[in-house]
Amino acid sequence: MAGWNQTALASTSHAEFLLVGFPGVQESRFLLFIPFFCLYLLIITANSILIHTVRVEESLHSPMYVLITLLLTANLCTSSTFVPRMLLGFLFDLSHISLAGCLLQMFFLYFFIMLDCNILLLMALDRYVAICNPLRYTDIMTGKYLAKLSLAAVLRSISFVSPVVILASKVRFCHSNVIKHFVCEHMALMSLSCGDISRNKIVGLAMRVITIIFDLGFLLTSYCMIIHTALKIASANIWNKALHTCGTHLMVILTTYFSSLLSSIVYRMGKSVSEDVHNLISMTYLLLPCVINPIIYGIRTKEIREHLLKLLKKRELASSPLSG
Repeated sequence: MAGWNQTALASTSHAEFLLVGFPGVQESRFLLFIPFFCLYLLIITANSILIHTVRVEESLHSPMYVLITLLLTANLCTSSTFVPRMLLGFLFDLSHISLAGCLLQMFFLYFFIMLDCNILLLMALDRYVAICNPLRYTDIMTGKYLAKLSLAAVLRSISFVSPVVILASKVRFCHSNVIKHFVCEHMALMSLSCGDISRNKIVGLAMRVITIIFDLGFLLTSYCMIIHTALKIASANIWNKALHTCGTHLMVILTTYFSSLLSSIVYRMGKSVSEDVHNLISMTYLLLPCVINPIIYGIRTKEIREHLLKLLKKRELASSPLSG
């Protein structure tokens, strides 16, 4: 009889799960709503303002600023894949999610993270052409070519994420239906599986290794070549501007990849760390670029900063009582 029960349990698979983001503070989870709501509001506001600034200013419609806009849009989408649902869970205990919904959330989360990395690659290519081959920049980086590169970035993101999600959909989940995470993260879901998930782990790790090692290696090599070329430029004003622009992009790259690497190291090596600490580090990895990127580009990119201040002044004048 006991053997039959074990067989029956193993043959079943949960079709609905509970997302328990911070299990150590479940009784006072509503207190988490305020700081995370404020953080999400900051992300939405900061990214939207910069996207609007680039959109309305025709002088900012060059490839570099279009790519910055795409990056900020990806940041918005990344946070929006899980933060609204997490906030509802803090307030109303709406923590249930179907397996299909979980896999869909996983797909879009990793898709936008991967798209973020791919856009950084396109930005490195754009700067390489602009600085290393400036006379042909306008001929090479046309709107049509940029659209093709953007489509390639989307397809690469899909091709990287799809195998992870497809393999996850074939796994049986019979240990528990409680995901101790605030989002349907791959390994958090796999920890509930019964059976062999070695393929899932290998594919997931391979995607992470390719993204971090290959892409980061390509980015750093590209910017080393760009800086080397910039230092040979006779005009101090031009190479100062080139180095400043590259420095801005490198700050964004290091923020994105360092937070991702930190999350991977802690997850695989920090077994003594509590679930709440793990999840807080995951939150940092997912949301830090979304917060930092618009601040970096808003402060360090002169053209965006000037047009942003101009728009704010126009808005102040329009809302002033004396303007009427």
